[in-house]
Amino acid sequence: MKNTEILDFALKAISDRHGEDTEAYDMRGISILSDFFVVTSAGSNRQLHAIANSIVEEAHEHNYTDYRIEGTRDSNWLLIDLGDVVVNIFTKDAREFYNLEKLWIDGKQLEVKED
Repeated sequence: MKNTEILDFALKAISDRHGEDTEAYDMRGISILSDFFVVTSAGSNRQLHAIANSIVEEAHEHNYTDYRIEGTRDSNWLLIDLGDVVVNIFTKDAREFYNLEKLWIDGKQLEVKED
């Protein structure tokens, strides 16, 4: 599966569960860790886990099973490693605290449509 297809289904899953302030960065040629980094916010831990579950469901619908999830049920931050796409889901306070976007300043910020 192409990395852009993985990015698309991850962004769709985030949008379906109303992730907020979603940003995506194209890191191809800049980072050896991943081609795309995505960050989004959730209004609560419950929504954070709903977004993560939605991404996993989309992955399975696309027959994509090469992913890992970092974080626990009580976490305010979940990381979903989809190989060439890494998705970070934060509660609003945790996102503000960690401010991961500063790490990707050299990447090209992509336009993300939020429905």
